[in-house]
Amino acid sequence: MKIVIQRVKRASCSINQNIVSEIQQGLLLLVGIEDADTEQDVVYAVRKIANMRIFSDEQGKMNLSVKNIPDGAILSISQFTLFAETKKGNRPSFIKAGKPEYAKALYEKFNQAMAAEIQTAVGIFGADMQISLENDGPVTLILETKDGRGI
Repeated sequence: MKIVIQRVKRASCSINQNIVSEIQQGLLLLVGIEDADTEQDVVYAVRKIANMRIFSDEQGKMNLSVKNIPDGAILSISQFTLFAETKKGNRPSFIKAGKPEYAKALYEKFNQAMAAEIQTAVGIFGADMQISLENDGPVTLILETKDGRGI
């Protein structure tokens, strides 16, 4: 899994100009899945993200996780384009992205596991979504679960 993590003051997901999910302060996650990913990757990603200390405490130090801030929440958006191959030519190839059926099932498991930790809103897998956000910081990190596998 490859996940872009953005600290936000607010974020929303719209389809056809209708908001389908939104959060206030928390994390916007752009979640990419490849066929090599497993439920172990889900467990690792959820643990890391839910406990990642990237929110400021009273002294202005990054010491708080999304679980430690008032009304902290997650907005999870599927993002197969994170696995784009751009080395050849000018049009990206997405052959490294997970097959849709497999990726959707793992994405749903990820969202269920995340929701067990913290309030989680989601986008619609495979839909043409418009994402609005107000970055906080900005703080943007990339988590690759293969790092947790020791690969």
